[in-house]
Amino acid sequence: MNVLCDREKLREGLTIANLVVPPRSPKPILENICLVATDDALELVGTDLEVAIRYRIEDVKVTETGSTVIPARVAVDFIKDLTGETVELKTKGRTCHIGAGADTCELVTAEADEFPVVQRFDGERTFSIQAGTFSRLVNQTAFAAARDAGRYAMHGVLVEFGEGKLNLIATDGRRLAVSGAPIDIGDQQRPSAIVPTKGMNLFCRVLNDPLEQVRFQFDENQIGMSTANAEIFARLIDGEFPKYSAVIPTKTKHCMEADAEVLGRKLRLVANVTGAEARAVKLELKKNELEVSGQFAGRGEAHAHMEVAYKGDAAEIAFNPDYVVAGVKNCEKDVVQLEFEDKTSPGKFTLGEDYIYIVMPITVDA
Repeated sequence: MNVLCDREKLREGLTIANLVVPPRSPKPILENICLVATDDALELVGTDLEVAIRYRIEDVKVTETGSTVIPARVAVDFIKDLTGETVELKTKGRTCHIGAGADTCELVTAEADEFPVVQRFDGERTFSIQAGTFSRLVNQTAFAAARDAGRYAMHGVLVEFGEGKLNLIATDGRRLAVSGAPIDIGDQQRPSAIVPTKGMNLFCRVLNDPLEQVRFQFDENQIGMSTANAEIFARLIDGEFPKYSAVIPTKTKHCMEADAEVLGRKLRLVANVTGAEARAVKLELKKNELEVSGQFAGRGEAHAHMEVAYKGDAAEIAFNPDYVVAGVKNCEKDVVQLEFEDKTSPGKFTLGEDYIYIVMPITVDA
């Protein structure tokens, strides 16, 4: 293999491919990236067996095709600090030469036959969606997926197809984010699937043009995405996603509308005095006014006030401020709406035309 490549394009490609490479693995071969030089491009392939990427760099000069497997982290760090505009990649025996100008290194390569086979996007049973729309849906939901050990199905984002609509749903049991967008999938029937959060975030990482139409395909146990310069595959999570619709309030007694930016600022302000654990802020509502309060034994207490649109009887409810702030910062509108039945019922935040966020309340001692 012998390739000349733009340093910045190579650095970007290696950085993205390295996102799926485990820093340590019981299978040492997975700590590497596979470089594949074709007649007109250089492909960078990485995988942890759950998520895989094939990243394509064009506008390269290939004088000899071939493939090699090199240590991912070492390659990323070395090329990041190179100063030359063009990088040469050349294999000789069991080594790969990387150089730009007078700066060079020789990396010992691994056996290419040991590197896992990463499939290619075959274009069957696909649907497409605009990149900007897909990124928006992921950003509005993936943050709510579970991270702690527990029900494995919550460690992903549920992809659900309705009539002419795509919904993404994520929950960790204490909050729930649901966002949707119109999509044309024709007459095809598509089952729902749970995609690992890591895969969803990697999908978004390779999207550079918000107007690009990106294609997706579902196989029996994985989802694939194809863009102009990348193909990514993620193994689907096998499990039963919670019956999320049962958590969404259908009847509420109290409804408040507030400036989203101001509400987020007031919540952060009061949250500063609450503890790192069992964080809670109380929202007390009366006619056209909201008081946000919080306290922590041995530290003190804080109160903040703001004008809101509220006409009901006096009411209160308490939430983890981090959860509410995480949702409100993704609000598509200037105004956020909060609805709830009573202080022990879930709070429903309407953050967009087809975007709702549910947060479970916290009991605060008087």
